[in-house]
Amino acid sequence: MKKVMVCGCGAQGSTICRRLDEEPGIEEIICADYSLAAAEAVCKLMKKGTPKQVNGADVEAIVEAAQGCELIVNVMPLDFGVNVLEAAIRVKANYQDLAACENVVEGYSEYDTWIEGIKYMYSEYGRRFAENNTTAIIGTGSAPGVMCVMARKVVNELDECDTISMMVYEGVEAKRFLPYWWSPMVALCDMEEDAYAFENGKQIRTKPFSRPVKRKWPELNYEEVTLVEHAHDEPVYIGFNSETYFKNCKNAYFKYGGVGIKFAEPLYRAGLLHHEKEKIGDVEVSPYDVILAHMPPAPKDPEVIKEILDEGLIADTGAFVCEAYGKKDGKDIMVDLHVSAPGVQESYDRVKMSGEMYLTGQGAFLFTKLFVNDMITQKGLISSDMMNDEQVEQYLEWAKEWNITYSIDIKEGVKYDD
Repeated sequence: MKKVMVCGCGAQGSTICRRLDEEPGIEEIICADYSLAAAEAVCKLMKKGTPKQVNGADVEAIVEAAQGCELIVNVMPLDFGVNVLEAAIRVKANYQDLAACENVVEGYSEYDTWIEGIKYMYSEYGRRFAENNTTAIIGTGSAPGVMCVMARKVVNELDECDTISMMVYEGVEAKRFLPYWWSPMVALCDMEEDAYAFENGKQIRTKPFSRPVKRKWPELNYEEVTLVEHAHDEPVYIGFNSETYFKNCKNAYFKYGGVGIKFAEPLYRAGLLHHEKEKIGDVEVSPYDVILAHMPPAPKDPEVIKEILDEGLIADTGAFVCEAYGKKDGKDIMVDLHVSAPGVQESYDRVKMSGEMYLTGQGAFLFTKLFVNDMITQKGLISSDMMNDEQVEQYLEWAKEWNITYSIDIKEGVKYDD
């Protein structure tokens, strides 16, 4: 694989571009963004980067920019996902997306459009990529992505799986006002949306910030923390792939906690995250647009990250946990997996990135590395939880090189909610 295009040069896209620049088999990386300045900025940190201004709303523009590319990595906002997906099919390139596309199916209610869209992607887009003898992988960031790999790892410790609980707690807090180290636009949209869960063998929706669970983890000094329902891909993927990859798992949950939740929950409860316009005095405004306009962007430039670090951090902690409950040799078993990765300070010291850029960007790049090294043998469209065991183990081996590791503790006699 000699030529790759990365669509979107934000915090995560720029990370993938920089990692691809180090791959000996890659000759050129097209760094594409609506902002030519953003594309040029990342290319200044690279040797093999070519900046291109590309409008994600224009499929023809994406196709033109992607000529000769064997892989397109999509890191654009969700609204443009289908366009990049279609462009990849047009140029007969492989495709990688850190999430899953929206608006791929029309005619369904708002309640189930995205779930039906995932099903449609597996089937219809899967067929079209297979006809091209190419592969698309969706959900390849940190969560989903790294989390899906870890879910596969924990379920392999069981004979039968009942429940998988995936949890992320973000404890990084800067003295500067910075609620999110990743896209505030995506963050606030996710905070407002009903969450997804797979429960008793069925895909369901739950209210954001609902159904809290409490945990005490060593990486958080055993301080009790609360995690709540949050819209994420993983339970949907696992629900569709329960029989094939997750040993007939009946329940799958994603819970989120930390600084971002504490910031967003009062806004949600005050009705300030919805997108519908409302009249305030003589002006019609969307509350979401007003909040977003006051949000600082995710820091991606090394100079900006250094400024934040120099100003000081209040905390630089977090937890990334995947629990699986089921049976092993006829006994009730809990498999408790914890991921360890560099925090903000260590990430900057190592590669001049934030901790969020590091885990999500490196996590995404490891899927790209599987493509680059011709290790993706499936044809069609898969989500990141559908890799085979060889791919999972290679991914984990490469992750160690970036100090992304995991530990597993197996506990007998434990059921979910015990």
